[in-house]
Amino acid sequence: MTMNFKALGIYLMGSTALAATGTMTLVAPAYAQGAPSTAQPAPVAPAEQIQSITVVGTQRLEPDTVRSYMRLRVGQNWSQVAADQALKDLYATELFADVAIRNNSGAVVVEVRENPVVNRIILEGNKRLKNDKIEPEIKLAPRQIYSRSKVRADVARIVELYKRQGRFAATIEPKLVQLDQNRVDIVFEITEGPKSKVQQINIIGNDKFSDDRLRGEMVTKQARFYRFFSSGTSYDPDRLAFDQQKLRQFYLTQGYADFRVVSAVAELTPDKQDFIITYVVEEGERYKFGDVKVESQIRDFDSEKLTATLRMKKGDWYDAKMVEDTVESLSETAGLFGYAFADVNPNFNRDKETLTMGITFDVAESQRVFVERIDINGNTLTQDKVVRREFRLNEGDAFNSIQVKRTADRIKSLGYFQEDLEVEQAQGSAPDRIVLTTNVEEKATGELSLSAGFSSIENFIFQGSIKQRNFRGLGQELRTNISYSSYSKSAEIGFTEPYLFDRSIAISGDIFRRDLNSFNFFNNQRNTTYEQATTGAQIRVGVPINEYLYFQGRYGISQDDISLDRNTFFTDPDGTGPLPAACDPILAGRFLCDAIGNRLTSSIGYTLLYDNRDNRIRPTRGQSFGISQDFAGLGGSVKYIKTRVNADKYWRLFGTNFVLGLSAEGGYIHPLENRGSKALGIDDIRLTDRFYLGEPQMRGFDIRGIGPRVQRITFNPELQSGVVVNVPVLDRNRIQDDAIGGRFYYLGRAEVQIPLGSGAKELGLRPSVFMDVGSVFGVTKPLLQTVPQREILANGTAGAPLFYTGSFTLDSAGNPTTTLATSTVATNPDGSARTPALQFEERFLGDTWKPRLSVGFGVNWNSPFGPFRIDIARALLKETGDDTKLFTFNVGTQF
Repeated sequence: MTMNFKALGIYLMGSTALAATGTMTLVAPAYAQGAPSTAQPAPVAPAEQIQSITVVGTQRLEPDTVRSYMRLRVGQNWSQVAADQALKDLYATELFADVAIRNNSGAVVVEVRENPVVNRIILEGNKRLKNDKIEPEIKLAPRQIYSRSKVRADVARIVELYKRQGRFAATIEPKLVQLDQNRVDIVFEITEGPKSKVQQINIIGNDKFSDDRLRGEMVTKQARFYRFFSSGTSYDPDRLAFDQQKLRQFYLTQGYADFRVVSAVAELTPDKQDFIITYVVEEGERYKFGDVKVESQIRDFDSEKLTATLRMKKGDWYDAKMVEDTVESLSETAGLFGYAFADVNPNFNRDKETLTMGITFDVAESQRVFVERIDINGNTLTQDKVVRREFRLNEGDAFNSIQVKRTADRIKSLGYFQEDLEVEQAQGSAPDRIVLTTNVEEKATGELSLSAGFSSIENFIFQGSIKQRNFRGLGQELRTNISYSSYSKSAEIGFTEPYLFDRSIAISGDIFRRDLNSFNFFNNQRNTTYEQATTGAQIRVGVPINEYLYFQGRYGISQDDISLDRNTFFTDPDGTGPLPAACDPILAGRFLCDAIGNRLTSSIGYTLLYDNRDNRIRPTRGQSFGISQDFAGLGGSVKYIKTRVNADKYWRLFGTNFVLGLSAEGGYIHPLENRGSKALGIDDIRLTDRFYLGEPQMRGFDIRGIGPRVQRITFNPELQSGVVVNVPVLDRNRIQDDAIGGRFYYLGRAEVQIPLGSGAKELGLRPSVFMDVGSVFGVTKPLLQTVPQREILANGTAGAPLFYTGSFTLDSAGNPTTTLATSTVATNPDGSARTPALQFEERFLGDTWKPRLSVGFGVNWNSPFGPFRIDIARALLKETGDDTKLFTFNVGTQF
């Protein structure tokens, strides 16, 4: 009979011969026909011996190297099976694109074509993922041997990388560009495709809680237009598994101990772009706590006392999170007494008939543990002692879990290392020994800031600062700052040593020079009011009283030179008149005339601060309270006592990443000298020493926009019903407005920091909503003026006050059409009073304790150029005279 070889796949005489014929003939045995067999077996051909093995086609490889990869050897018998195995061995090396083996009467010829060498690898089409993200996934490299399997593996890894980014439609097509000398360029042509979003999340089987309530517990969110900042709307299989755990955790906290997720399926939408996720859940019955107690095998623990401290009580709804917290609390309590490896096991007794869950917390017996060694790894710049001095435990001390946690908080507060730093605990050389290990990742601690610009108000602006917060790796801070513009110039240099002579004594000092031109706006023009030049220095010394209480003393000395523009505010500025040059209260106001002069301020002060926040730079829990006082009068010409208090508190809201911060501060400055008559509007506290409030401390208001102020209102004549009257110019841009500060101030703030997705977090974006409330008040009312227009005499001097004589018309500019419209006589012939022609009138506003209130939202951005803060705030409560401001942009300021 004739049988097709390809159909049966039978190997009888070698694959080469069969492949040539494609068929073979089988003779039916005689016994199959019912007769004895008389056929003789076919004679077996003698085996042929291999005489030589020749390798041809090699370029880079030596023939002996190729022979070493095969099992064929000279002298052994040739067989097709051995030849097939040799082919498999050579292809397994992935060095060859093609191999052929021929046997010519014992002379074996192995013909090979080598795989090319990779010249370079090129990525094209990747925009969302940069090369530095993709290249680590590519295992092929230049000067390696190309093979299809390696390229396929690299393609799979790149595709998986895009899937982790939520781009399931991404495709990668590898292409080869042939070069001379058997080299190739490998080009990965990438089509990234759109990001696969979660279009819908369906939940089946939930009766006790709504779909929206359960979706709120998930990390994955449905794609909506208002979630453009969230990374949770992209599909991620790992996140799908995590959300199942989140659902289970939620139900377990609500008492549903039998809850389970039956299935979770993610399906592509018909357009193959987005996903629809469907969960099938089984809620089960709701349980209450049964008998709960603690059984301790540690002699220092009293089981009954510990049972009395448990938060859960019999009859309360079962809450798995409360059970976890109790286990953690008991473990921390054990750690507080030195039992680092205390084993706390909750044993559950579920009663399905009464739907109760009894729990026994078994605290197993363990030994007290002592710190054997402290290891610090990863610090290349920072010296070990800088980290070690923040440890609240030393080698040989009894272990204390609270102190370990405090240590981690203190190290993070340095600002030199990563935010998620932890102090790891490991078993030491004996059961009662523990090793504390801190693996740090150093951050850049040097800051260089240079900026320049041009403003229509400030003209040329330049600012530059250099700060090194970890100078020489010793934790020292070195800083210098220079700024220059038409209205302000300053230079400052400072240094801080946090541990003087390796002891807990901090010393710091600053030397500064500041030239400031105070200003107001009139007719949209910025006008200089007074100029203040300050030169001084300050030295501070601080010591900790205990772990959370800190004391700092300081001494400062400064020389102030305050002056007004003589040509603007002085009478007879050139000294040619009969009177000496002096500040004119009519031109400047008495409060500005009172400010000018030279004075020396010598002050001594202190600060007492309690602070147990987890991070001084970006706190999420804890509180702080501080009081500071400065006494000016230790020599010098200025005498006062300035007192300030402040307090802050932070919480994580409902166990989430939302952080609520409340802060309050206030101050009072008390004079120690009598500077003059209150009737003349002279306050015992000088203008430059008072408190001011506004941007950036209180958002929604302009710089010095809150509190006591003097406004100078000008008047224009206006014809009304045929009579010329004085009309005040109430356009805010044309009112001369001078903030004069106060002796008292208070400021409160409530702010909620809103967590964003990982993408926004990597960009350093931290949005928040806030409410600010505050006021500044308490100053002697300055002597105000109402100044009439006066007749100009022939010699150029001012004569008698002018009065309007009656009815007349005004020209297009609003001026009287004739000079006869005014008179120096105050009454008409009939005895009626004439209208005075006023030049300006001063008003005193804003001196009240009543709160100003603003609400708004803002974004902090830790940009590559430094910290930025943008706020949009609206003032809800304000007083007459306050300056409001909707939009605020701050550089280098954080709240």
